[in-house]
Amino acid sequence: MARKRGSKRRRMSQDERKEEEEEEQTIGGGVDEGNEKSVEKSDKCPVVVFAHGAGAPSSSDWMVRWKGMLAEALNAVEVVTFDYPYIAGGKRRAPPKAEKLVDFHRDIVGKTLAKYPGHPLILAGKSMGSRVSCMVAGEKDISVSAVVCLGYPLKGMNGALRDEILLQLKVPVMFVIIAFYVVHLIVVPTYISYSNSKYQELITKGLTG
Repeated sequence: MARKRGSKRRRMSQDERKEEEEEEQTIGGGVDEGNEKSVEKSDKCPVVVFAHGAGAPSSSDWMVRWKGMLAEALNAVEVVTFDYPYIAGGKRRAPPKAEKLVDFHRDIVGKTLAKYPGHPLILAGKSMGSRVSCMVAGEKDISVSAVVCLGYPLKGMNGALRDEILLQLKVPVMFVIIAFYVVHLIVVPTYISYSNSKYQELITKGLTG
């Protein structure tokens, strides 16, 4: 008799998958992938580590498109993408909790910094990858210049807020948020420490313009 999978194993909810699909359709649509510019790189150019979301690997069309956009917009010496172990090699497994991905992510960042010593480091992510990027940026032994969040899972499946790490970060963070099918950008400066009410005020202003 076939054994049923353990009930404790975490699976993506339909809402999580739908959220990622909507982000892929909305953020970055209509981009000309062939319009790439040749620019001179220097030691001042940042290196970007770009993490994928929960449901698709770094080879997805959405990730490839945004990798090129980030490289051009930031004049990056390289945009490094990777696959978390649970989805590497074409695997289709449910993602673990974000906290369990931090060590692997840190290892990728460490290898990237070793390859590009002296270059500013920018962490970027899509949805779940944004959350893990923020966790890594909060580590004391990693010097991060900024974080770019292309979508952020601010609420968990049970409705609980996941804003603790955001309130603790001391680096600039840009949120790309979808509201009424319009992309809004919010930049949180590094020199300001926000309370919960102030953070929510920033989000509201970003959505309403």
